[in-house]
Amino acid sequence: MKIKLSLISSLFVFGLMMSLAVAATIETPTALKGAEVIDATKAKSLIDSGIKLIDTRIAIEFAEAHIKGASNVPYKEKSAKAVDFDAAQDTFDLAKLPGDKNAGIIFQCNGPECWKSYKAAIAAQKNGYKKIYWFRGGFPEWKSKGYPTE
Repeated sequence: MKIKLSLISSLFVFGLMMSLAVAATIETPTALKGAEVIDATKAKSLIDSGIKLIDTRIAIEFAEAHIKGASNVPYKEKSAKAVDFDAAQDTFDLAKLPGDKNAGIIFQCNGPECWKSYKAAIAAQKNGYKKIYWFRGGFPEWKSKGYPTE
């Protein structure tokens, strides 16, 4: 009986750990209404043409390495990693975004598992920004292309 109970307990713990691992890697949606989802090639082209890039990762990640020319405006996330997240739980300093709400702006973070750029793009939309690009692949995709970092 003890062995059976131990086996059941072990299976339960294993199942719980697997559920948590899956929950921790929930990917962002592949589309964002009101924004253009772009890849690294398009991001580079837009940046080269003068479009502002906002890196929404935390300051320490930005300091380690970032896309050349990016501005760090961290999205401080406490809400769920879900499309219906509660933005009131999060903090994002919109005052640090460019003042021209008609100019293009790119948001990026740590790839498809990172919700910060998705949420920042939504916050910008809700605050009147008109031309939003969401670089879903973010910094990992940029690095994989060998594009410049600093």
